[in-house]
Amino acid sequence: MPTTTEPAEPRDAWVMAGMATAAASAAVASFTGLRGLALDTGWPPRLAWLLPVTLDAYAMTSARVWLAATTRAGRARRFARANAVGAIVASIAGNAAYHAVAVGLITVSWPIVVLVGAVPATVLGLTAHLHAVRTPRGDDAGSGEPAIPSPAPERTGPQDGTEDRPGARTRTSSRRRTRPRTDAELWEAAQAADTRYRAEHGGRPITRDALRVSLRVAGPRATELRRRLAAGSPSEPDRKEAEHTS
Repeated sequence: MPTTTEPAEPRDAWVMAGMATAAASAAVASFTGLRGLALDTGWPPRLAWLLPVTLDAYAMTSARVWLAATTRAGRARRFARANAVGAIVASIAGNAAYHAVAVGLITVSWPIVVLVGAVPATVLGLTAHLHAVRTPRGDDAGSGEPAIPSPAPERTGPQDGTEDRPGARTRTSSRRRTRPRTDAELWEAAQAADTRYRAEHGGRPITRDALRVSLRVAGPRATELRRRLAAGSPSEPDRKEAEHTS
C-alpha cells in the first residue's frame, strides 16, 4: 500500500515576525545595558561595546554546542548547557547592575569593577575548554566517557559442521578459558592491540580503556600494560619468561 506524507504545516508569519521583533529589541536593550555597565566600571568608550558582544557570542556558542545534533559526547553537552545558562545569567545580572547604578540603588564599587573586568578572560578560558571537550580525542582515558569498543568482525558463514551449534561454541569457549594467559602472552596481545589501534587512529597509542576491552582484563592490569607499552619494552620477568618459552 503506498504511503502518503502529510504536508508540513506552514509557518505563521505573525508568530515569526513577533519572534524577530522580540529578539531584536532584547538584543538592543541588552547591548545598551551591558555597554553602559562597561563604561561605568572604567572601560574606554571605544572598547565598551566588546562586553555585550563577548557575552552574547559566548551564549550563542554554548547554546549551539548544547543543542547541536553533532555533539554526541554527554560530557560536552552537559558542559555546554551549563555555559549557556551561565552566560544568560551573567547577561541578566549585568543589565540589572547597570539599571541599579543608573537609578542610584547601588554604587559602582571595586567588586563590580573586578567582576566586569574579568569577563573577557573568563569567557576565553571557558570557550577554549568547551572546544576541547567537544573535539574528539584519541586518548579518552580519564575523560569520564566510556570507551566504545571496536565492532566484532562480521562472520561470513560457517567454516565447519560445529559452527552453527550453540552447544559446540559454548564447550569450545569454556575450554579456551580454562588456562589463564601468561604475562608473555598478554604482552604480545597488548602489542598487537596497540599496533591495530595506531593504524586505526592515526598513530596515536592505545588507551587504557581500549586495551582493557580488547584484552578483556581488569582495569589495574590494563593500566600496567599501558604503562609498559608507553615505556616501549616489557618488564624483566616478562623477558625472562619469553626467552624461556622460546
